Amino acid sequence: MRTTVAGLRYFLLGLMLSLPAFSGTAHAQAQESRAQDSRVEESQAQRQQVQPGNNAPVWREVRSGKEEYTSVKGRETGVLIQTEGETWRKLRNGPITFYGGWLVVLALITIGVFYKVRGPIGLHGTPSGKMIERFSSFERIAHWTVAISFCILAVSGLVMLFGKHVILPLIGHTLFSWLAELGKFLHNFTGPVFMFSIVVFALTFIRDNLPRAYDFTWLAKAGGVLSGEVVPAGRFNAGEKAWFWGGVIGLGVVSSASGLVLDFPNFDQSRSLMMLANIVHVIAALWFIIWSFTHIYLGTVGMAGAYEGMRNGYVDETWAREHAQYWYDEVKSGRRALPSGTSAPAATTAPQTQP
Repeated sequence: MRTTVAGLRYFLLGLMLSLPAFSGTAHAQAQESRAQDSRVEESQAQRQQVQPGNNAPVWREVRSGKEEYTSVKGRETGVLIQTEGETWRKLRNGPITFYGGWLVVLALITIGVFYKVRGPIGLHGTPSGKMIERFSSFERIAHWTVAISFCILAVSGLVMLFGKHVILPLIGHTLFSWLAELGKFLHNFTGPVFMFSIVVFALTFIRDNLPRAYDFTWLAKAGGVLSGEVVPAGRFNAGEKAWFWGGVIGLGVVSSASGLVLDFPNFDQSRSLMMLANIVHVIAALWFIIWSFTHIYLGTVGMAGAYEGMRNGYVDETWAREHAQYWYDEVKSGRRALPSGTSAPAATTAPQTQP
């Protein structure tokens, strides 16, 4: 007990002896602050003599980012000028726009050169004239909803990012302002449609896009695009699966999530969060667009029969056997139903469509 009392007594004595030191430090800091303020005021007074009306201290405080009083309630409403906004502007309008624009151009040039050298991917065998269902009506609606909404977002987004550098000098300020306003309107209202459609798309096609062992063989041989070899695949090959997971799901979710932050700024987001979301959105969207060029190319002029399959839902059996052999074998053997849920008939003629 005596030891405890003695220890407490020494502790209190030490605390009392240290208080003057702390007090002296605080007093010195206060004096230094007042001296600094005095020097600033003196410097400003001297500046006023040669520059009447100079209000540099006011703007110095404004640019400091310090939050002051305002009657407007909300996040960051007390900050008059956020200097980080200039950093965001330089990043977006500088390297992102410059390098992103050249990547878009380079991707288009590469595809054009590939088409000129390689030409469209055709069939090795002779078309049989027998058609097999590849996509049901619902699957095609899900695909085209994603595709159309994506194209609207891509075009309007490219106009907003590069329009003032490419289109504005050609059509002038008046026409470009209308085009930019239309693009912004379409972008904001098409975004939620795209977000909903990729959810439906993912649920519709996820089963056939799960990785399989034979996908690694397909990747190792690059699908036979360069060698001309027929490489067996499932309903979707490894390249299509990579686009499904990395493009539609991966970049689609990142673009959608960041787009939501930008589309609905009324949920009390900070300006720093909005700027970060914008940078993420632009970078993800640019990669999404660039990657989509390959998918669009192969789905139209790059591969014979691919577009007809998504437009009408049917492909020639020779096409199915060469591009989706494992899926074709399962359907023909009866181990798997057609996309519409029916079993494959022995022979199916092509549906009559308007040219």
